[in-house]
Amino acid sequence: MADVYFKDREDAGRRLTEKLIQYKGQNPVVLALPRGGVVLGAEVAGVLNCPLDLVIPRKIGHPINPEYAIAAVTEGGALVANESEVATVDPEWFEREKAVQIAEAKRRRRVYLKDRKAVDLTGKTAIIIDDGIATGLTMMAAISEVKAKNPVKIIIAVPVAPADIYHRISQEVDDFVAIDAPEYYLGSVGAYYQKFPQVSDEEVVGILYQNLRKTNNN
Repeated sequence: MADVYFKDREDAGRRLTEKLIQYKGQNPVVLALPRGGVVLGAEVAGVLNCPLDLVIPRKIGHPINPEYAIAAVTEGGALVANESEVATVDPEWFEREKAVQIAEAKRRRRVYLKDRKAVDLTGKTAIIIDDGIATGLTMMAAISEVKAKNPVKIIIAVPVAPADIYHRISQEVDDFVAIDAPEYYLGSVGAYYQKFPQVSDEEVVGILYQNLRKTNNN
């Protein structure tokens, strides 16, 4: 039986906020990975009193085992791949699947944010948040996309990540905030939560709307 580190995503978000409070007043923007990361992102953005936006990487799964990620791509086309795995699949299939996932990322932005423009990251402290990391591919894709938008700093914040992934990603960003980075990883993010339900599109829309209202009222 795995130790339970977090009651739920809200609990994880509150605990992350304690480690991110130093960035309040440093022109922060929280960029959450939907869907689960949006719940944590809202907790952090609320305390830092800053905008909550999205970065939307999509996993590309192996054609035989779609749950096994071999690459990840963002709506802007930033791609991070396990090159040895990608070399084993049909190139035409891979390009088709890449296009499918880019289209899905763009669809999600339309659904979640309607016609709201992305927050300008120039000169901002970009805090990228998810509810955990497994392979690191989607987070690396997110970092690649955010780097192209010229923030002054990039901070990664997750409750838990495998130690090797933590050290690898730490080299790509200004700070990596994690509550735990175990050497022995339990295999899935959900193993570290007591409650880890699916987050619906409707929940994401509602959270983003509430943050927008709060930001506009300040």
